[in-house]
Amino acid sequence: MTIDPSTTRALSQRLALEQSKQRLPSIAAGIVRDGVIVWSDAVGTLDGRPGGPASTTDTQYRIGSISKTFVAVEVMRLRDEGRLDLGDSIGTHLPEVPIAQVTIAQLLTHTSGLQAETDGEWWERTPGDSWDALLASGTRLRATPGTGFHYSNVGYAVLGELVARLRDQPWQDAVRAGLLEPLGMTRTTTRPVSPAAPGLAVHPLADLVHVEPEHDAVSMAPAGQLWSTVEDLARWAAFLGGRTGDVLKPETLKEMLRPIAVNDVAGAPWTGAHGLGWQTWNVEGRRYAGHGGSMPGFLADLRVDVESGDGIVLMTNATSGLGKATTELLSLFAEKEPVPPKPWTADATQQSSLDLVGPWFWGTYEFRLTLAPDGQLRLGTPGEGRGARFKPGGDGWIGLDGYYTGEPLIVERDASGHAIRLVLASFVFTRTPYDPGAEIPGGIDPAGWH
Repeated sequence: MTIDPSTTRALSQRLALEQSKQRLPSIAAGIVRDGVIVWSDAVGTLDGRPGGPASTTDTQYRIGSISKTFVAVEVMRLRDEGRLDLGDSIGTHLPEVPIAQVTIAQLLTHTSGLQAETDGEWWERTPGDSWDALLASGTRLRATPGTGFHYSNVGYAVLGELVARLRDQPWQDAVRAGLLEPLGMTRTTTRPVSPAAPGLAVHPLADLVHVEPEHDAVSMAPAGQLWSTVEDLARWAAFLGGRTGDVLKPETLKEMLRPIAVNDVAGAPWTGAHGLGWQTWNVEGRRYAGHGGSMPGFLADLRVDVESGDGIVLMTNATSGLGKATTELLSLFAEKEPVPPKPWTADATQQSSLDLVGPWFWGTYEFRLTLAPDGQLRLGTPGEGRGARFKPGGDGWIGLDGYYTGEPLIVERDASGHAIRLVLASFVFTRTPYDPGAEIPGGIDPAGWH
């Protein structure tokens, strides 16, 4: 895809404004559509000085907590292989941990109640230590597991060890073999490989920079060790946008993006949540997914519009802060290069389910059942009340939304083959309110409607 030159100019201008306004030594970004980079640019010098080495889209930056998404996907791959269950207590696989009752799902969603950071020195700025040393330093719960959101870097150190234990190799080797190599992410590594940006701190009151330290975090590495480039991380954005290839089942990715733990501030409306390893956002009715990253001297962001698949990656070598560049660049792109609507076409495969459409009554409440172009049934309006979508599955259909997620919808027919009842989670729907020709649990008053 080729975008209009005016769009390219507008995006590059916005990126340059971010570098100047936020006083960033360098910044690099890329936008993905249909699985490929359609725009990318880099502004500034790696050392923040005039004439210094320029940043490019092949410059490595540390991506911080975006590393967690790779660990999470590898955990889900293990689940799909039958090696673990998300409901397993972590002690089932790592019997030495002092938080044995915490589940894998709780660790993935930051609902384990586990402490946020280690008890030792500031782990992001000091050399790391072994798994045994991490456990010996104290690994404690700060809240009752499953009762709320509490971001935990230590939790992802535990998940990294889980991957290592089940794969029988270091977590980074498992991620490289299972994810990075199949996706062509050859410039994503656990330590910097030239050309790479140094981590810098910018003085808040002067135009001076300070070099931040960089160490191997060892046991804490799964929480934020990876380095990547715009070109590489754009492949991960394409993956998140649905281009999972043979790496992950599409339905598993959808499962990971379901909001589970709300990350809210008391008294304010929430817009952000965590799923199984991914952050999700609900902004003005649009759903986004991705993750942010922060390590000494670095900030990174990855965000994808779940509906369109458009995505953005952005990285800088400073911790002085980013403004709204990520969302504004993606919004600017969507405004100037709108996604063409998918052309409508007839679908002859719907013929076999045509007799299901129309009104159905749950007691006296009317629902309209329709067939969607994606082969699904829609009962009412999904997202409103008990409206939901259903996909074919088992002996009928399986719920995809809200109250009916995972619940079976069974179509019952009379001797002539006409659909007369829908049974959904034991609820009965009929063509007319309490249809006298259908069996209604609890029976029908002999007086009927009177």
